[in-house]
Amino acid sequence: TKKLCYRLSSTVDQFKWLFKREVTPKAYILKNVDFEARPGEITAIAGASGAGKTTLLEIVAGMIPLSSTAGQVIVNDQPMNAQHFRRVSGYVTQEEALFPLLTVEETLLYSARLRFHGGHQKATARVSELLRELGLQHVANVRIGSESNRSISGGEKRRVSIGVDLVHDPAVLLLDEPTSGLDSSSALDVALLLKTMASTQGKTVVLTIHQPGFRILELIDQILLLSNGTVIHNGPLHMLEQRLRYAGHSIPLQVNVLEFAIEVMEDLIIHVEESEIEYGEIEGEFKHVRPNSIIGNVHEEKVLYANPLFKEVFILGHRFSNIICRTKQLFAARIMQALLAGFVLGTIFINAANDPRRAKLQTQIGFFAFSLTFLMSSATEGLPIYLQERRILMRETSRGAYRISSYVISNTLVFLPFLLGVALLYATPVYWLVGLRREIDGFLYFSLVVWMVILMSNSLVACFSALVPNFIMGTSLVAGLMGSFFLFSGFFIPKEDIPSYWTFMHYLSLFKYPLECFLINEYGGEQGRRRCLQSVGGDCILYGDWFLMQQGLKPSQKWINLGIMLGFIIGYRWLGFLILWYRSYRINNYKPKPRGHAGKEVKKKAGATERGSPVSQRKEGDSP
Repeated sequence: TKKLCYRLSSTVDQFKWLFKREVTPKAYILKNVDFEARPGEITAIAGASGAGKTTLLEIVAGMIPLSSTAGQVIVNDQPMNAQHFRRVSGYVTQEEALFPLLTVEETLLYSARLRFHGGHQKATARVSELLRELGLQHVANVRIGSESNRSISGGEKRRVSIGVDLVHDPAVLLLDEPTSGLDSSSALDVALLLKTMASTQGKTVVLTIHQPGFRILELIDQILLLSNGTVIHNGPLHMLEQRLRYAGHSIPLQVNVLEFAIEVMEDLIIHVEESEIEYGEIEGEFKHVRPNSIIGNVHEEKVLYANPLFKEVFILGHRFSNIICRTKQLFAARIMQALLAGFVLGTIFINAANDPRRAKLQTQIGFFAFSLTFLMSSATEGLPIYLQERRILMRETSRGAYRISSYVISNTLVFLPFLLGVALLYATPVYWLVGLRREIDGFLYFSLVVWMVILMSNSLVACFSALVPNFIMGTSLVAGLMGSFFLFSGFFIPKEDIPSYWTFMHYLSLFKYPLECFLINEYGGEQGRRRCLQSVGGDCILYGDWFLMQQGLKPSQKWINLGIMLGFIIGYRWLGFLILWYRSYRINNYKPKPRGHAGKEVKKKAGATERGSPVSQRKEGDSP
């Protein structure tokens, strides 16, 4: 990086990807940061909390748009193409983004199959090699685990996270506090692993670190020490030790050099007056550099993926089906819930459609309405899984592992047979116990409508899981929408009585169309003409077909409504895809443009020098 400056632009709360609002920033996060990371070396970015370590690493990793920075980020003597660099490098965040229900080997294998150019055998061979390098062979078949259900240790989980970004053998590896939260032994194991990769494989390793131990510090080649976004030291550890002694400090035996330097940071800070912040200067500098940004990035005009769309769908579908089958709260609980609800509801409304003493029209319609309420509301169980998947999805797609469309298609295809099973488990007992139209075509149509209802609600939840920031807001939003849809379905208030400015909600209601399907299936057809729904003194005053006419329903609508329900399923899936694509687009496909107002350069005044430094101030053009 050369003269890299960065400041935050405030955004609106959790919806920062959707709404943006510029405010006047109070301070810079990074100011004139110059450093260089070389192959075969470990470069550590150190400093106290809030020094700007993670921000610098995110900019270098291409996760923060270059258009919001001032200065330059150079890769192989050419300006960085962030989108390309994310694909060829590895970036390990501090928080592990792993599926807890997959084993260590499965996690690495799925990542290898998605990112590794080659067939299944090459991916398997690469995973076997990685397991040996990472020292994870003994836990290869153990699940990752979660906070509530622990499995592998914290150090092993950190090595799995590193392995996920090593499957495509990147030349550059960036890590955000890889030893944070680990015991000293596990932290040393991770540091030794990184040192081995740097020295034997020639990788460029850049990491942030907070409080390293003595033995870890000995493995680091270069240290970039930051304080409030300003570089305090850039060079080997022994040079930092010389600076401390030159400044009159005696380093205690029980404290390592870096820890001590952070404690006495104030004495090391270069006393430089910040000059005026000028607009437009950076823009001129970018004009000089940017036209050359075809680095070997010429191939990046068209994004290339490791697999074709069909293969991506197959791999993601296989991974997602494994997760669903192992999620007991979703798989086993949902099956038991459907079966139990079918029997309980069936016994409550038993023979309500055939028993002359209980054959009340309102009771039958109430059964249909409650069935829809139960089927719709139970879909929110998938929201936590979708939200967990979204975090990993954004991470994987930002690195070019696969397409957003592949994820949406595979997710939809996996849920189709699973939700069909749930629909049949509910429909089979409840249909015959309640005593609905005792014809096989009636039962099959009822089951089909139940399946479509579950798919609609699942698609709605999938769509809003792409939109909302967390589970609480997701459940609140989905519950509010479901209540609105039920209110405008025509069950509580007829369409004719709904104010004209709310009529659109009647047609958007997910309850309206399946409720009409149930009514047409039960009271329509030849049997409906002979079926008496209400009688007075032995004379029938309302037949099934008359009732449908009163409701404005025609027998042909049973198929039209199914088409509309299918449209809702596809529409919500498509909307969810667009939201996910837009989220990913803001990370992946921005075009870095020179913008003088995006960042303001803070320069040292002429003649300012380091105080207390044994090393003379470097001149422009000297090697860092």
